[in-house]
Amino acid sequence: MNGLANPIRLIPVLFLAAIAIGTVLLLLPISNSEHDVPPFMTAFFTATSAVAVTGLIVVDTPTYWTGFGQFVILILFQIGGFGIMTAATLLGLVAGRDLRLKDRLATHVERSRLDIGDTKSVLKLVFVITVTVEGIVALILALRLILTYGYELGPALWHGMFHSISAFNNAGFSSYSDSLMGFQTDWLMLVPIMIAILITAIGFPVMQELRIRPFDYRHWTLHTKITISGTIILLIGGFGLILLKEWNNPGTMGGLEWDAKLLNAAFHSVVPRTAGFNSLDVGAFRDETLLTNYLLMFIGGGSAGTAGGIKITTVAVLLAIVLSEIRGQEDATMFGRRVGRSVERTALSVTVMGAGLITIGTLILLAITTLPLEDVLFECISAFATVGMSTGITAELPPLGQIVLIVLMFVGRVGTITVATALALGASRRPYRYAEENPIVG
Repeated sequence: MNGLANPIRLIPVLFLAAIAIGTVLLLLPISNSEHDVPPFMTAFFTATSAVAVTGLIVVDTPTYWTGFGQFVILILFQIGGFGIMTAATLLGLVAGRDLRLKDRLATHVERSRLDIGDTKSVLKLVFVITVTVEGIVALILALRLILTYGYELGPALWHGMFHSISAFNNAGFSSYSDSLMGFQTDWLMLVPIMIAILITAIGFPVMQELRIRPFDYRHWTLHTKITISGTIILLIGGFGLILLKEWNNPGTMGGLEWDAKLLNAAFHSVVPRTAGFNSLDVGAFRDETLLTNYLLMFIGGGSAGTAGGIKITTVAVLLAIVLSEIRGQEDATMFGRRVGRSVERTALSVTVMGAGLITIGTLILLAITTLPLEDVLFECISAFATVGMSTGITAELPPLGQIVLIVLMFVGRVGTITVATALALGASRRPYRYAEENPIVG
């Protein structure tokens, strides 16, 4: 801790610094199409959304911001995404360093933690994965735009690169005013973006383990087993529910052919959990679909990646605790492993923090606007989970409402990492225990 200048405090400070620099750059007249100093709130909100890799916007990205402004936004969410991956991974290593020797030995095989001395190799691997995936996806998208849509080389490369980097970092920013609705029937545009989102959404620890032993399921760590199985369940469940409820909705998939319906249901089972792109009109979703999106956004993706939400492993641990109580078992177990008490408490803390912040944000927005509850709740969950999907109300919010979303985006991206790490680092055994007394629960 001493040698690392307290990373729990350092990480939020670094993210705030990136937001401040981004805000200043976006305030430059060269950054917006009117070539004038934009409103401070517009620049501040956009910079926060980019660094927090959220994707919520108060102005139309391709028309309001110039090429320079869009490039600044791209750099911000690239830094935000890369920084989040490395920060989450390295903070996990720091937290693991303070484990006692017997705890290390007991969990070494199951957790397969990297040693703190592997920092350089960790950063190198994250960098290689980032550059490789972003480069391949950008090339595929650019070629598709050239060969199918008649784009010139320059614009094709720009749009391909912008969406590739945005997808890999789960930022959700688009260089098109309607996001990806113009490609809702194009498999070769939507599928590469989905793959880029999923690769990084599972988190770096899972990426590394799949690289080392991709098919050795029996020897995967508990974290990888939970993340992969949880991801599959959420993808299939989200796909089925969205397809069922939106199949005949004239505002979304009603007018599409059956194959395009399958494509868009699959796409919208991926993006609510981490990236704010949309190929359908979110504002036209049915209530049941909005509720499905609430759950997918709040859960999010894998830990130590660019995905938002409270994370798959957090929800899995909570479910394991509930099942153990129902069965009358003392320990929460998954895949033949016992979950530690400290992990249980961390999962509960992160969930309560997230639900509490979303509730407070929703109440404030309801008090200062006349917007419907379902739209306000959607916006607050999207902000906290750093998803970036919107029913279209972001630009309608007053300055105080935008500040609420800014706080949710920042805390949702940085807060869950630092809270979990602080709990891991701060865990200590008291030399005494208080007398036990049990209040009535339930």
